[in-house]
Amino acid sequence: MSNDDLDFDAKHIWHPYSSIEKPTAIHQVQSANGVRLSLSDGREIIDGMSSWWSTIHGYNHPRLNQAAKDQIDQMSHVMFGGLTHGPAIELARRLIDITAQPLQKVFFTDSGSIAVEVAIKMAIQSCFAQGQHQKQKLLSLRCAYHGDTFGAMAVSDPINGMHQLFEQVLPQHYFAPSPTCKEDADWQDSDIAEFRQLISEHHHELAAVIIEPLVQGAGGMNVYCPEYLRQVRALCDQYDVLLILDEIATGFGRTGSLFAYEQADICPDILCVGKALTGGYMTLAATLCTDKVSKRIAVDGSGVLMHGPTFMANPLACHVACASLDVLFESNWQQQVQQIEQQLIVELMPYKDNNLVKDVRVKGAIGVIELHQNLDDAMTWLPEFIVEQGVWIRPFRNLIYIMPPYIINTDDLSLLTAAMGRIVDQIAKNKLQ
Repeated sequence: MSNDDLDFDAKHIWHPYSSIEKPTAIHQVQSANGVRLSLSDGREIIDGMSSWWSTIHGYNHPRLNQAAKDQIDQMSHVMFGGLTHGPAIELARRLIDITAQPLQKVFFTDSGSIAVEVAIKMAIQSCFAQGQHQKQKLLSLRCAYHGDTFGAMAVSDPINGMHQLFEQVLPQHYFAPSPTCKEDADWQDSDIAEFRQLISEHHHELAAVIIEPLVQGAGGMNVYCPEYLRQVRALCDQYDVLLILDEIATGFGRTGSLFAYEQADICPDILCVGKALTGGYMTLAATLCTDKVSKRIAVDGSGVLMHGPTFMANPLACHVACASLDVLFESNWQQQVQQIEQQLIVELMPYKDNNLVKDVRVKGAIGVIELHQNLDDAMTWLPEFIVEQGVWIRPFRNLIYIMPPYIINTDDLSLLTAAMGRIVDQIAKNKLQ
C-alpha cells in the first residue's frame, strides 16, 4: 500500500468502530492462506480472530474456492421473490437436518444483525396475529450483543454496550443480569432469581426472550453454564414466551458442540445463525423457527412475514455454505476444538495470577483474558505492537481474546497465547513508566 493509498483510506474510508477524524493505524492485507494473513509490507501474521469468528476452516480453502468458482458460472445472484434455486433449497435442507428437530422453517438473510431483526419480527408478529398486541417487548441480558441495526441494538446491553448514543431513540426492552454461574455443579437458584422475577412480572407484554447461549460475544465475552439455558427454557414455557437463541457467534462448533444449545439439551423457538455459515467467504445468515411460530404468524389468515432483503438466499453464498458444511462434517472438528480448548486452558490460565488480570475464561475455541482496566488509552500503540508479535488480535474494552480457525496447529496457537501474555506484560510495563 502506497502512502497515497494510506492517506486516501484515512481521509475517506470509515472503518468499523472508528473515528473518521482520528483514524487508527491500519494494515493492508495482500493475501491470506490457512491461518496467516500476508501484509503488503511483507510481514506475515497469524489470525487469532478468524475474521470476526467466521473463517473456521482458514483462508483460501481449495474446496470453498472451487465451490465459489463452480457456482459463479451458473449464476451469482437471482432475486428470491417469486423464484427459488438449488443452492438455497439444499442449504435449507442441511440447516433443518443439523439443527433441533422442531426447527423446520428457514428464512435467509444477509447478515447476523438482520437475522436478529427477522427473529424479533417473527416473535412480535406471531403475537400480533393472535390478537396479543400488548406483547411488543423482549427480555434480554446485560452484556448482550445482538448486532448494530436498530432492532438488534435495542436488545443489546443499553448501559455497557456500544449503543448508548442511541438509547433515547431505541425501543425500550427489559434486561436481566448477565449470568454468573460458570459450571452446572455450582448452580444455585439465586442465579436465575432476577430473570424469573422479570419474566413473571412482564410476561403479558413479552413477545420473546433473546439470549446468546453459553457465551455472550461482543458484549463482554462472558461464559456461563448450560443450566441457565435450561432454566430460561422452562420459564419461557411456563409463561408462554418465545425463546430466541442468537447462535451467530457460537454456531457451527465454536463452543465444542455444533450449536451451543445442544449442551443444555434444549431447543429454541427461533434460532439465528451466521458468521461461520459460509466459512467466512461471504455474508450470509439465517433465521430458523418452529412450526409453532410459523403457524402462530399465519393464524390471522395471511401468514406473510414482512421482510425481504435484496440479496436474500444469494446462490453464490448458499452454495459456498453447503461446501463449508461438507468441509466441517468431513473434518475432525470436535477433536480440533477440544484440543484448542485444552491448550488455551494450559497456556492462558497462568495469567489469572497477574495483578492486572480480572479473569481468564476458556470455552471451546474461545480464549479470553479480562483486565481490570479499560484498553482505550492503549489503542494508540497496541495495534502495531500486536502486529509486531506476528499475530492479529483485536482487543476491545478490557478484553484480550482470540477465536482462532479450527485448523490452527499447536505451535501457531502457542504464538497467539504468548502474544496475549506479552500484551498484558507491556501494559504492566507502561503503567510503571
